[in-house]
Parts: sequence; C-alpha cells; structure tokens
Amino acid sequence: MLSRKQPEHVLIVDDDERIRQMLHRYLQDQGFRVSVAGDGRAMRDCLTRGGIDIVLLDVVLPDADGFALARDLRSRSDIPFIMLTGRNDVVDRVVGLELGADDYIAKPFHLRELLARIRVALRRRRPVTEGHVEARESEVFCFEGWQLDVARRELWSRAGEEIRLTTGEFDMLCVFVKHPGRVMAREMLMDLTRGRNLEAFDRTIDAQVARLRRKIEADPANPSLIKSVRGVGYLFSARPVRQ
Repeated sequence: MLSRKQPEHVLIVDDDERIRQMLHRYLQDQGFRVSVAGDGRAMRDCLTRGGIDIVLLDVVLPDADGFALARDLRSRSDIPFIMLTGRNDVVDRVVGLELGADDYIAKPFHLRELLARIRVALRRRRPVTEGHVEARESEVFCFEGWQLDVARRELWSRAGEEIRLTTGEFDMLCVFVKHPGRVMAREMLMDLTRGRNLEAFDRTIDAQVARLRRKIEADPANPSLIKSVRGVGYLFSARPVRQ
C-alpha cells in the first residue's frame, strides 16, 4: 500500500488574531498543515518542535522585531519564510530579502497571490533530488577547485565534500556556470531558472544569490565568484571547464 505524502506545514506568525484565523482556514482548505503563533516566543516554540516547512512572518510583533526574528531564523536554519507587513516600503522589502527572506508581501494582500508565493518558495527550496533541470549524462563542470555534476545534481568542494544545495540554488549555479563572464540581469536569471511568473519579485533573485554565496564563496561578504554588477545583476567570474 502506498503511503500518502505528509502535507507541507505552514507556520503563521502574526499578532492579529483575525489574520491568523483567516490564513489558518484558507491554507488548511488548500491542503496545508497549519500552525499559528501570535508573537516571537510562540514562533520559537513552534520552530523548536520542528516539522515546519515555511513561515509567514509579520514584521511588527508585540515582543520582537520581525527583522531580528528573520535574521535569527536564517542564521539557524534554511526554512523558507515570507515576510508580511502593513508597510509597503521598498527599503523594508530590501532589508527583509537581504536578511534571507524568500519573499515579501504587503498587507492587504489577495489570498490567491499569497498562496502562489508560498508554493513558489516551497518549490524553490525542495531538495535537488526533486529538481527538474534537464542535463546530459556527462555534463560535469570544474571551476576554482569546485566540481559541479549537472546530471547527478551534485556539487563537490575543493576538499572533496559534497555541498547540499536546494533546487533553486542548484539551478542558479547551473545558469552561472553555463554563462561565465557574462553579466546576467535579474530578469534573465528568473527566466533561465524557470522562476519567471506573475508572482515573482526581482529581489528574490538577490536572496537566492546571497544563499548560494554563503555556500560557495570563501568570503560571502566579499564574493570573488558571483560578483554584483550595480543596477544590472550578476556576473560569474570563474572560467568553468567541462569534463
């Protein structure tokens, strides 16, 4: 007898009880398992118990700053999270995404749009074994001591250690490796990583690049492999060799 896949688990963190109840009902109807927290302490308790697949995090909470919680969450885990806020401020969006948020949505929002963003974030963070990038069997690239096996969806470090990447991170690295020395605009990166859709937001590319840098750069704060091109996008400076 085949076992059924466990529903993905969403944690809603918001101090507004009406919003918690609304999102709880809606997401449960969409097939998710849902937990709620009204403040930062309750959020930490839920995360400690484990099993959370994605977090919807309000920026303003009674006992904590949402940005501080975002920073702490990203430093401890790779769980995707979407920030919710009543302030539609571009600076706040940029700060949230640079802290590691997968997306940022302002209130009031349409439930169907939020659902689409949740699904995109979850799809982007699924293990690479569930990925869908097509590759030839012998497609292996070496660069700066790293080895990227596209067919097996594996990345090996200079020390011979396998580095675990999410689907989004792996697809992003494949794009860079196949277009070395070329300035890649954010829109182009979204197209090539199959992330272009109506609910996509350009700054999610920046967040994805930041996570990838933390895994492959010797100094993520001063990257030498994936360089920023101000006002345009990114450039992969290494010269990969196909094996």
